[in-house]
Amino acid sequence: MRSIWKGHIQFSLVTIPVRLYNAIDTGQTIGFNLLTKQGHHPVGYEKKDKVTGEPLKNEDIVKGYEYEPGQFVIIEQEDLNKVKLKSEKVIEIQGFVQRDEVHPTLFEAPYFLGPDGDVAAKTYGLLCATLKESGKVGVGKVVLRDRETPVLITPHERGILLYRLRFPSEVKNMSEVPSLLEVKADKEQLKLAKTLVDSMTTKFTNIEMKDHYYDAVKSLIDAKIAGKEVVMVTEEEPKVVDIMTALKASIDAAKKKPMEKAIGAAAKERKEDGKKLKKKAS
Repeated sequence: MRSIWKGHIQFSLVTIPVRLYNAIDTGQTIGFNLLTKQGHHPVGYEKKDKVTGEPLKNEDIVKGYEYEPGQFVIIEQEDLNKVKLKSEKVIEIQGFVQRDEVHPTLFEAPYFLGPDGDVAAKTYGLLCATLKESGKVGVGKVVLRDRETPVLITPHERGILLYRLRFPSEVKNMSEVPSLLEVKADKEQLKLAKTLVDSMTTKFTNIEMKDHYYDAVKSLIDAKIAGKEVVMVTEEEPKVVDIMTALKASIDAAKKKPMEKAIGAAAKERKEDGKKLKKKAS
């Protein structure tokens, strides 16, 4: 695994050399190229002046900030260099907090954080163990790609995960969502809904987390390469039924699943026993 960033974690007077690694496998994404409809030639990205339609080269383009409609102030790279903040090589931890204090909407992207060399490994390991023992996470900031970014570090297995966070000011308010009403739940409906939730309660590891769309698109691509017919699947619109009827039917269905599973397992066991007896008889 190749590191994408090298620097230090720093909190108080403690400094630990670290390396940052991508935690997401981008190879799991299927990419498409743009082609011309006639001839299937690759389509290039051409920069054009939106007013004159003239094609532009990179040296003909500058950055501008629109402070009023149609009015721009030009920002050069030299201007941006003057406002660089702290070193881009330090993850500055500002404090340690309880994990549930950080709202899920703030989490943006995960990265693996590893020690930079054997000497750093011991101090890194101590930090990892301390985070596990305390149940705390570290929150701080780092400058990545000329932008100060809030980050969170948390123990994960034998190492440390770093999450790039959003600033709280970037997250919109839930109250802006239309049609949110103050609804007092009916006691009978609430009781049935809780029964349904209890019947469906399981462990996260038991829930299938697989990208079926990726598999479906890959199968479609393979079929087209092989010259086979692509079969269309028509998705039916789910019916909206009375909430009480839906809850009762869902609870009945949830009760049947363990029974069906047990019956299936028993049938499989009988089949295996039959095979063994047949084998002994022969």
